[in-house]
Amino acid sequence: MNFLNELNESQRVAAKHMYGAAMVIAGAGSGKTRVLTYRIAHMIENNIDPFNILALTFTNKAAKEMTERIGAIAGGHEAKNITMGTFHSVFSKILRFNADRIGFPSNFTIYDTQDSKSLIKDIIKGFKLDDKTYKPSQVFGRISTAKNNLISPEDYNDNPEIKLEDKQSRRPEMGRIYTSYMNRCQRSGAMDFDDLLYYTNILLRDFPDVLHYYQHKFKYILVDEYQDTNFAQYLIIKQLAAAYENICVVGDDAQSIYSFRGANIENILNFKKDYPDFTLFKLEQNYRSTKNIVEAANSVIKNNKDQIHKKVWTDNQIGEKLEVIRTLTDNEEGRAISAKIFDKQKSGGSFNDFAILYRTNRQSRSFEESLRKLNIPYKVYGGLSFYQRKEIKDLLAYFRLSANPNDEEALKRVINYPRRAIGKTSIEKLIVAANKYSTSIWEVISNFHKYPVDINKGTQARIGEFVTMIQSFQAEVNEKDAYTLAERIAKASGIMRELMNEKNKGPEEVERFQNIEELLGGIQEFVNSNEDDSVKTLADFMLEVALLTDADQEKPEEKNHVSLMTIHSSKGLEFPNVYLVGLEENLFPSQMALQSRTDLEEERRLFYVAVTRAMDSCTISYASSRFLWGQAISCEPSRFLDEIDPKHLSFNTLKRPTSKNAIGNKFQAQRRGGLNKNIGSAPPGNLRSLKDVKRAQNSGNLSNNNTKEIKVGYNVQHERFGKGKVTHVEGSGADQKATIFFPHHGSKTILLRFANLEIIE
Repeated sequence: MNFLNELNESQRVAAKHMYGAAMVIAGAGSGKTRVLTYRIAHMIENNIDPFNILALTFTNKAAKEMTERIGAIAGGHEAKNITMGTFHSVFSKILRFNADRIGFPSNFTIYDTQDSKSLIKDIIKGFKLDDKTYKPSQVFGRISTAKNNLISPEDYNDNPEIKLEDKQSRRPEMGRIYTSYMNRCQRSGAMDFDDLLYYTNILLRDFPDVLHYYQHKFKYILVDEYQDTNFAQYLIIKQLAAAYENICVVGDDAQSIYSFRGANIENILNFKKDYPDFTLFKLEQNYRSTKNIVEAANSVIKNNKDQIHKKVWTDNQIGEKLEVIRTLTDNEEGRAISAKIFDKQKSGGSFNDFAILYRTNRQSRSFEESLRKLNIPYKVYGGLSFYQRKEIKDLLAYFRLSANPNDEEALKRVINYPRRAIGKTSIEKLIVAANKYSTSIWEVISNFHKYPVDINKGTQARIGEFVTMIQSFQAEVNEKDAYTLAERIAKASGIMRELMNEKNKGPEEVERFQNIEELLGGIQEFVNSNEDDSVKTLADFMLEVALLTDADQEKPEEKNHVSLMTIHSSKGLEFPNVYLVGLEENLFPSQMALQSRTDLEEERRLFYVAVTRAMDSCTISYASSRFLWGQAISCEPSRFLDEIDPKHLSFNTLKRPTSKNAIGNKFQAQRRGGLNKNIGSAPPGNLRSLKDVKRAQNSGNLSNNNTKEIKVGYNVQHERFGKGKVTHVEGSGADQKATIFFPHHGSKTILLRFANLEIIE
């Protein structure tokens, strides 16, 4: 029991609770993971069988860390008996054990997003539909939403409202694509990530004996980050907890930011309706941030109506006020923030102490350019992960085929890689034949005598050699350890030879070869980590890789660098110094979030998450104009800046660095007189007025249209956005701007001197 003394009073009370329904609302930086960990350790100390505990997290990394912590407290062997992991990893194992019940092989493949989009693209092509109307990414998103709401293809096609929506969006064939997609996945023995939850719900719904077994196996259920659960996850938890109702959910409604992935904040807000006798615990002490940061974040989030009330506080030092920086352009914003980091790092510390957070990935450009010019090392997170690189996916496709030869996407990827003179036309004929006979491509190429295909004998012979090679890998998949077989496949497939021959072509080719070596090294490490005498097979390794989350795939690096990432990617992280950039209306909050209170409140929660990543200092910046789609757009400060209590803010307009170009010097000097005044004394609550700072009168030759002619009600033509109608005009001269509604792009506020608009009848 001594370990509970390491907790504060609120944490300790929550950790000691063991029976019945409980919800732990944990403010930012309040130590929720520690509470969850100690609660499980306390349960084991009090003779609750770890085999009866189910703990669900959102990353494998979090599950691993919790298991290690529990092991250190309650004993490693006991900790390993807990069923702990992500929703997808835990339920994929349950599905493999019961796969025959739902018509899948136990060795089913797990498709990633790229695999799913490739299959959808193939279906759209097969149906002879326009892929500009039926964009694979949009179709995939629509199917994903349907699955997360447990809408089957049959229900989808029978629902008149859904059919009307698709008709209005000019995609009436969406239901047919969804049906075909599900059929093709099942034929390939494959599930995508959404299927892991979709089919778990079907399994528990349609097989009462399975539900009864797991209800009595998992008598104690704990869920981390409950605010991020979607409807499918919510229903699984509710079904499993129904027998004993020993359920503890931990989360923070103020950090619910993933509705675009299907997360439903109502799950945490309505917990009390599902479990009226629940016990509520609040963790309100922040151990991460300074008083100014905590109270500034509080002053913003209090504006949300849909929330569970709490007052986050800290005993930490007061700290610096949040600095607000206004720059003229987005490029100047990049230079200003980079210069701030350069100056601050010189006074001591590591570049690892700095993070630049933005609303959208496209904003990274100006910061990357400016950091490079100052020789500041940086890393952009959220880019192409290791397992998404072409050479890695190619080799993994061979691994997947060895475990499941019916995997259509893996087969299409490597049947002609390395090149075997099996052309695109031949592959398309194989797909047509498989669809015609309602079977897999593998079945067709393994039995040409049963499934006639119009392919010449030479190509059939080469395909036959490919089949024989895959069959030889199959024969060893359960016999050899993962590394031994992986190395053999890498060599026998010809991939190693192909990349070795390309090594002399340049650094990119060398890197591809090294990536394969790194993958094989990782598999060797996977095999060596085995603590018992069982053989860790390639299928075991593939399961682990398939279930990696975005957070798990970011490898920790010891290199000293500034971190650049979207705010969504930053959740769960912390940095001594945070630079929150692009705080402008229509960017943050996003223009797409201004249509409803629900969307706007999620944007506000996103802002709250961003600010609370900061430990010691938080700097906020915005630009007065920003280039978008090749046009300079006039910007105004974000409403979230207005919502911060001004006593926590200091304002600054940084002086622009002097250009080495003489003309540039003169141009900057003309602007400097009116622009670079310190605005630290700006009156509280008047932040919007900063947009009216006088700009240089330099528009003479930038536009060939007469801006004085633009009036409200005029129809105009824009080079990028097409036809639109002017709804508002303000300002004069170089500062004149118009708000224009474009049917396909919504309302845009445009600086007329850059717009090059054409007035049309």
